Amino acid sequence: MSFNLTDSISSIRGVGPKTEQILNKAGIRTVRDLLYYLPRTYENYTETTKLSEIQPGKVVIRGKISDLKTSHTHRRNLTITEGVIRDNTDAIRVVWFNQPYRARQFDEKKEYYFIGNYDFNRGRYQLTSPKAELAQDVDRKNGQSSTFRPVYPARGSFKPEGFHKIMETMRPGFAFIPDLLPEYGLAKPGARADALFKAHFAENDDEVKSAREYLAYEELFELILASKLNKQENQKLHAKVIPFVPEDIKKLVEHLRFKLTNAQRLSTFEILKDLEKPVPMNRLLQGDVGSGKTVVAAISAYSTIRAKHQVALLAPTAILASQHAESLKELLEPFGIRVALLIGSTKCKPAIKEQIASGAVDLIVGTHALLTDDTEFSSLALAIIDEQHRFGVDQRQKLLEKTVKTTGFAPHLLMMTATPIPRSLQLAVFGDLDVSILNELPAGRQPITTKIISELNFVDTLYPTVRSYLEKKQQIYWICKKIEEGGPSEAVSVKKQAKKLENVFKNARIAFIHGRMKNDEKDSIMEQFAAGKIDILVSTTVVEVGVNVPNANLMVIMDADNYGLAQLHQLRGRVGRGQEAAECYLVTNNNEPSRRLKILEKSNDGFYLAEADLKLRGPGEIYGSLQHGALNLQFASLSDSQLIAMASKYASEFANTCAKNPRALDDYPELTTCIKRYQQLTTLN
Repeated sequence: MSFNLTDSISSIRGVGPKTEQILNKAGIRTVRDLLYYLPRTYENYTETTKLSEIQPGKVVIRGKISDLKTSHTHRRNLTITEGVIRDNTDAIRVVWFNQPYRARQFDEKKEYYFIGNYDFNRGRYQLTSPKAELAQDVDRKNGQSSTFRPVYPARGSFKPEGFHKIMETMRPGFAFIPDLLPEYGLAKPGARADALFKAHFAENDDEVKSAREYLAYEELFELILASKLNKQENQKLHAKVIPFVPEDIKKLVEHLRFKLTNAQRLSTFEILKDLEKPVPMNRLLQGDVGSGKTVVAAISAYSTIRAKHQVALLAPTAILASQHAESLKELLEPFGIRVALLIGSTKCKPAIKEQIASGAVDLIVGTHALLTDDTEFSSLALAIIDEQHRFGVDQRQKLLEKTVKTTGFAPHLLMMTATPIPRSLQLAVFGDLDVSILNELPAGRQPITTKIISELNFVDTLYPTVRSYLEKKQQIYWICKKIEEGGPSEAVSVKKQAKKLENVFKNARIAFIHGRMKNDEKDSIMEQFAAGKIDILVSTTVVEVGVNVPNANLMVIMDADNYGLAQLHQLRGRVGRGQEAAECYLVTNNNEPSRRLKILEKSNDGFYLAEADLKLRGPGEIYGSLQHGALNLQFASLSDSQLIAMASKYASEFANTCAKNPRALDDYPELTTCIKRYQQLTTLN
């Protein structure tokens, strides 16, 4: 038996119209989708525990059950089924909640396997709500050893056992699964077929481990190859050559009211050298909160404008764009640079767009208004994208198309982020980008003091601190997880917290802001806060990427355990942006603070925290919906630096082969299809 991976799942014996419809809704449409739908976990019935040796934790027990009885509690409206499990060494209590059928399920004369958690509950040790299967059914051989069994995630009304049956039907065809990758690294002939077979029909943990290692390598190879090919495509484009004139740059730097850090100098030099090349720069400038990315961008823009070309700076919010425009005017207008702001609320928009099209404006700062069809540039040579992960590929593609349409050249691209990206994530996801790093804070900036406090000590510890900041006329951010009360979470809400603070600090000017507000309303509140007209701003994480408010020096984060390290660090970075000392209070409901809160309390280094966050929570938590194209990695961990290094090495080798022979990918049509999605994640091409 063999099958075509692109065939519909309806071609598989046992998949009828009803099953096909259910699985299609779950995104399982082809044979390939089914093959890569792997077990969630595996049940190892060979590793049973004798009851005389049982310890708290997950256990597999083989024994008989008796003394079953069911009772009902009116106070909590629970049905409780209890019994006793015995083997030839001892006996333990077992309990199920709201599963009354368990009392009728068992034959006291037969043995069963029980899998569940043995822990201390309701005043005694007991096995709680275990899964149970008849031992003779588990022990029966059916083409494979069923004592080590896969457990598939359910999909809608389609149960895990249904997937098990389908895989058994497909089993003879696994040997004919074609290879996906070229023969580099772990991709030996037959490696893919072997890995998928072991993943579905493993007989022990070692087979599961080796299968998942190959499948993780496969994913990483695809991802990294996509970024390498993107870089090659970028090198085929033509960009305007921007001469590096040291005398011009020196004049601008001497005009600054502060001294550049060494990191700023190095990053600026790297960018200016890139701008001299006839191929588009594709560079990521990543710097910790407050590290001075805007100044580096301003120098890059100045050099481009001195060469008689335009620059566009794209920001994610109107108020951030407005703030960028103000700071860039202050820096560049003394040198004759004409700066314009283009956002949704800009007045006289047609006149400004005419100036952009005619070249009467040198530097255009804006939001999505820069991307509309009627916004045309005269000679756009450099596009700067702030907080680049908040923009999708389609939006960046529009900038490329606009420029190529009017000039025949692609713009140089400088992307900026204040979310430090771990090295492994850079290698795997941003292999098509050159990276510059700002890892120093400007002179005079003081580190933020971070403290963990319990909500139980809230009033005595925090309120006096808040009063002292209010007396000093300094402003405060107060972060909450939810907008309103209700729902399963017990986290503090913005609206309730704002009312509470109004009652406690009666003379303070308090406002709240959240993501469901209209953009104009959010912008208005942030403008008032930036202008010092609000003392305490209660907010969700909508202020994570926000305006510069140098007078805000206290940050309070409620339910801090609910956030990742990188996000907490981003929020913390909203304060301490002036010359005054700043504090951040992490409020927790737990008796013992979590590991990540302790890490944050001790470190202000965003790069160190990003690496720690990757290990603790994974890439999705660090980088959110990565450029609106989520990294749906099933098997690979972006903290597995060794596997990433191997995949990077061999993907680079194959990319070089493709560069020499453009038809090299033709032999791998399935691989070509796989990498197209990844190619849409990062770059202009």
